Amino acid sequence: MAARLGQLKIWQCSRHFLSLNSLKQLNFNVSNQCGVIRCFVTKLSKEQEENLASGPDLADFIEGDVKTHDKSKLKKLGKERLRLPSWLKREIPIGKNYNTLKSSLRTLNLNTVCEEARCPNIGECWGGGKDGTATATIMLMGDTCTRGCRFCSVKTARAPPALDPAEPVNTAKAIAEWGLDYVVLTSVDRDDMPDGGSAHFAQTVIELKKSDSRILVECLTPDFGGDLSCVERVAMSGLDVYAHNIETVERLTPFVRDARAKYRQSLAVLHHVKKAIPALVTKTSIMLGLGEHDEEVRQTMKDLREVGVDCLTLGQYMQPTKRHLKVQEYVTPEKFEEWQKVGTELGFAYTASGPLVRSSYKAGKRDNSNQMYL
Repeated sequence: MAARLGQLKIWQCSRHFLSLNSLKQLNFNVSNQCGVIRCFVTKLSKEQEENLASGPDLADFIEGDVKTHDKSKLKKLGKERLRLPSWLKREIPIGKNYNTLKSSLRTLNLNTVCEEARCPNIGECWGGGKDGTATATIMLMGDTCTRGCRFCSVKTARAPPALDPAEPVNTAKAIAEWGLDYVVLTSVDRDDMPDGGSAHFAQTVIELKKSDSRILVECLTPDFGGDLSCVERVAMSGLDVYAHNIETVERLTPFVRDARAKYRQSLAVLHHVKKAIPALVTKTSIMLGLGEHDEEVRQTMKDLREVGVDCLTLGQYMQPTKRHLKVQEYVTPEKFEEWQKVGTELGFAYTASGPLVRSSYKAGKRDNSNQMYL
């Protein structure tokens, strides 16, 4: 049975058939999906009827003759992304070393975090910038991570491809070809492996030192799931700087990092390295612009000093793609200068703070006194 519109009576339809109302005394046609027993009927507005009548039919779709919506008229959902400020707009220099370095990496099947994380400094570091000194951060254990941090554009998967057993030797070979005296090694997280890949990481350091003992090696490691024996394995491999990034303040950690990456766990990693080898330089990095408060940043810096961290870098968070966390604030260069002063006051041996500073940005550059930046 069907009722005239306005009386809001209920349409009864079959459980097994598509019910179509085509009674001439009613001024509408309604269809109900099979299996829907009781549902309200309604009527399209006059404008909707006209749009349907003038719209494409099946033949139009088959022939591909269908006009798309004007995307400029579509409303954007959510908060608009912030415009890039002038201090982050810069020319990307590509020096003669850029293509040479890239070719070498591809030949030896090596990955860099510079590419995978879409670092804004890749042109300057790889090309050498004004000083002509090329720097690259080698990313070990493949280009696919088992974690999905909301700020990072590195590919993710539960079960990434197996490790390349030749990678430690190939990495040492590449560094020897480049003639660098400072190299930064980092890696994806490999929670799919019992040791988190720590043995592979340590073996790479050993091969580098074997090829040239003068090479200074900085390792930016994952947290190895909090397994401190894995942390110690890398720390004892002969490296010169042990780095592990805290990334953000404690309050924002659950929203910014993968659920397996915890604020206190990262502090424990850095603390254990200092306890295992007190003379080893430790380093970490904080991203700003994610919605943190000043007092939270200061507290994070204090927490880092309490576990003996020597070097700290602070830089602007940059949204790598539209799928990642939006920038909440573009921190001014003046504010970064303030944080650098705070770092000095708190006792960090070295604090690098600036909009484009990254944890391994120009890690091997020397200053006028020939002091190596860490």
